[in-house]
Amino acid sequence: MLQWLSSNLATILICLALIAIVAAIITGMVRDKKKGKSSCGCGCENCAMSAACHAAKQGSITKKKNA
Repeated sequence: MLQWLSSNLATILICLALIAIVAAIITGMVRDKKKGKSSCGCGCENCAMSAACHAAKQGSITKKKNA
């Protein structure tokens, strides 16, 4: 067992580092989603899915304009 660990130590460390990086990216994306930030980083005016991602915000803006 120790011989296997010592011969594969570099692979194990690289895999652990990649897992940590992916977990940090996913955590950041979840936090941004909870804050209402867009994941694409571009404007939503020409996006076909803008109604799906920002339905609550667009509804409140429409209500304010009509009031």
